[in-house]
Amino acid sequence: MSQKILVTNFIFAVSREEFKAMVGQLAQAFADVPGCVWKIWLIAADKNEAGAVYLFADDAALQAFKASPLVASVLSHPALSNFELRERDIIGEASATTRAPL
Repeated sequence: MSQKILVTNFIFAVSREEFKAMVGQLAQAFADVPGCVWKIWLIAADKNEAGAVYLFADDAALQAFKASPLVASVLSHPALSNFELRERDIIGEASATTRAPL
């Protein structure tokens, strides 16, 4: 099975400091997601946008994550909105050449 990428983007309606504190409290829960190899947290504070790039071991792990209570709680959080979740396959050979952490 091949690894999968999930790219997310959303708007946050709290200060940058509050948002960073929020994700700091959630980081371990995301680290414990089965099949999630890594997650990179993203922020564009000047636009109140945030998101992430995830690497999953396979499609089954990605789909289980999307159906999880953790994702449901994030999607329903009152300070977060306008979610985009995009699944992507990986071009392994070219990614290896450019030193992707796969």
